[in-house]
Amino acid sequence: MEDAMTTVSEVLNKLKEEGYTVDFNLNENCLVSTENSLQIHPEEFVVDKHYRFEGQTDPGDEAIVYAISSTKHNVKGTLVNGYGVSSDAMTHEMVNALTDKESGQAESL
Repeated sequence: MEDAMTTVSEVLNKLKEEGYTVDFNLNENCLVSTENSLQIHPEEFVVDKHYRFEGQTDPGDEAIVYAISSTKHNVKGTLVNGYGVSSDAMTHEMVNALTDKESGQAESL
């Protein structure tokens, strides 16, 4: 049985081992690579899986790690975003892209 991952950094390290090597930042209407400023729009990527971290004592510790791939841009990477009061503002299209296309593989940690 695989060891449970309990921190964001553990999940990010595991995903990097699986080929998710690009770090994405969330823009209002796209994802932006921190390495080369590549912009990926909602119709150009899918969420392969995501991991939800719930803050036991501090709601500021709540976060979601997304494993994202784009066949159009031949890239795999990760996005870390807060949720609830910590979430970033997104367009409706970005919200849908990060929720509707998920493969259903989610873990609450």
